[in-house]
Amino acid sequence: MRNSSFNISMGVDWGVVIVYTILVITGIASIFATTYRNEDLLKGFLSFNTDYSRQLLYFFICIILAVFILLTDSKFFTATANIFYIIGIILMLLVFPFHTDIKGTKSIIRLPGFQFQPAELCKLFVNLALAKYLSSLDMDFKKLRSQVLASLFILGPAVLAVLQSETGLALVYLSFFLVMYREGMSSTVLWIGFSLAFLVILTLLLDPDLLAIMLTAMAGILIFILRRQFRRNRSLLFFIIGVWAIFVGIQRFAIPYFFEKVLKPYQVQRIYATVGKDFEVDPELMKEVEIRKMNDKRKAGNYNVKQSKIAIGSGGLFGKGLMQGTQTRYDFVPEQRTDFIFCTIGESYGFLGSIVLLGLYLFLLFRIINIAERQRSTFSRAYAYGVASVFFFHVFVNIGMTIGIVPVIGIPLPFMSFGGTALITYTIMLFILLRLDADRQMILR
Repeated sequence: MRNSSFNISMGVDWGVVIVYTILVITGIASIFATTYRNEDLLKGFLSFNTDYSRQLLYFFICIILAVFILLTDSKFFTATANIFYIIGIILMLLVFPFHTDIKGTKSIIRLPGFQFQPAELCKLFVNLALAKYLSSLDMDFKKLRSQVLASLFILGPAVLAVLQSETGLALVYLSFFLVMYREGMSSTVLWIGFSLAFLVILTLLLDPDLLAIMLTAMAGILIFILRRQFRRNRSLLFFIIGVWAIFVGIQRFAIPYFFEKVLKPYQVQRIYATVGKDFEVDPELMKEVEIRKMNDKRKAGNYNVKQSKIAIGSGGLFGKGLMQGTQTRYDFVPEQRTDFIFCTIGESYGFLGSIVLLGLYLFLLFRIINIAERQRSTFSRAYAYGVASVFFFHVFVNIGMTIGIVPVIGIPLPFMSFGGTALITYTIMLFILLRLDADRQMILR
């Protein structure tokens, strides 16, 4: 802890704190609007048995944690980064013997009086450990070995999250690759990632044989255009042929295997629904019970998105007002206090209110990037970009789910969705960043 004479406001970016407070209060108001059922208002808030009162309690806990973090020497976070990462992995491993199965997820540990989700909390620990590794004095990140080791920091918890039926949270961990790109990883890796994502979409949209012919034609055209350069550089020809073979192999064999053997049928259906196609189940590959469960989840997923769109559209330009929306007030939208809380904003405050909310998130993201670029230490810069990457992924995917442009993968909207673990995790991530930024003039860590 710092000296008692330390001024907690010294060097803190209060613009970020104000936006954070607005988002959390707006989230509590939205949770209240969707879950309040005419009970005594004072009793409802003081009982901590309602969702809105519990979220308010989580906010009070976050305030205490934020003050504690701002009073902590920033060197503490660099010194303990690896320790916290190990603790995070241990917590995720403890999920397997001690988890509670809630709505199909096996990632929650329930203890007397509360429950928490280690996969959510571990994002903070991964960010700290990755920043610590990237700031190592003896580490040359341009070397392949360093990039592979950094990737293992990310992929370890991501694999554990997948094994706990948390595919959405596992994908969030991939956002940390943007941090690696900022710190020197070749853009080729990102291009390969985007190319594979585009290849998956084309595989879903087009006939497999037609897509294979298109890839072959593209490779042939490229070889024809660059034919004169092959005389000086034969390796370029072999590179093009190799990429073509890899892409065709992935398209014809890897993607079908992944969709049939790795993903669950309802997850495949959500992806197909996003690109506007239906997914037909092969009865020979599934038992009757599994088919019924998949169909139930498919109907629920489609219903959620449909009702969410109706709720957002019904808000019009100015919205119906808080607690005046019919879709969100009467539970037509499932999970509207968690994954689909944005539809409450759309119905209550309309298009203009939604734009204001998006503006707040954009301000927060750009402010975090600005904070990252003014850091003097690699640790602080990498950590700041990790925070920005996680927040961006959550905001883009969550809002994209509610309007039907992204598959429903079940991740919360930062600072607004109901959930103590998520709110506490985002708060700690943000205020550690503010503490590091306040100390940016210190000796390089």
